[in-house]
Parts: sequence; structure tokens; C-alpha cells
Amino acid sequence: MATTRTSADRAVDDQLLAVLDRWQMAIVANDADRIGSFMADDWIMVSENGITTAERFLAFVRSGDLTHSAMRCVGEPRIRYHGELALLTTRITNTAHYQGVRFDADEWTTDVFHYADDRWRCLLTQITATAK
Repeated sequence: MATTRTSADRAVDDQLLAVLDRWQMAIVANDADRIGSFMADDWIMVSENGITTAERFLAFVRSGDLTHSAMRCVGEPRIRYHGELALLTTRITNTAHYQGVRFDADEWTTDVFHYADDRWRCLLTQITATAK
């Protein structure tokens, strides 16, 4: 059964997408403190490499071992709300360097955001590479 989206619903979507956009800008700026401000303290990323904690991810950025030079959303995002949680799924392309080696990624990401204290913070990022 389809539900009708109100202008208030769309405003919340826009707010969440703006948070994602600012987070991506912080990642491309390689600013670990700004990146971390979008993450819950116990944030994790799940990918083909396993589980990475916020502390470990931010340490890679701070050391310069991991840098990003481009990141953008491709296509329409899918957002679903469950109380104060939002599931945001979108396709992301990015260019990064790990220990000086460039890699280009095309991935589906699902971010679980929690709304508390008048802001959205990410609890979990799940990354799945697109089919080649």
C-alpha cells in the first residue's frame, strides 16, 4: 500500500539528505574531526573488509593513509523512517587513495541515522560494491 508523502515528510527527507551531503563534503576535505561529527560514538562500517569502527576509520584519515578526492550520490535515494531511526540507501561513487594507491568505487550504501538532540548522526554504514 502506497502512502502519500506530505510536504513535512519531504522537508525531513531534505534535512537528512543535506546531512549526508555535508558528511560527504567533510570526507572529501579529509577532515577527520568534521567526519566524526556526523557519526555516533559507536558507529561502524560494514563492507567486504569486515567491520571498521569510527575510531579506526578516523585514524586512517588523520594519518593521511586514507584520503578522498571525490564523492557523489548517483540516482534517487531511498529513505525509510522507523521512529527516530532513518534508513538511507543510495548509490555512491567516490575516488579515494589508500596508502598512495588510487581506487575508484561504485557502491550501494545504507546508512542508519538516529535523530536525537536536534540532529541526525549515523550509527551504521553498510557498503556493497555494485556489480561490474
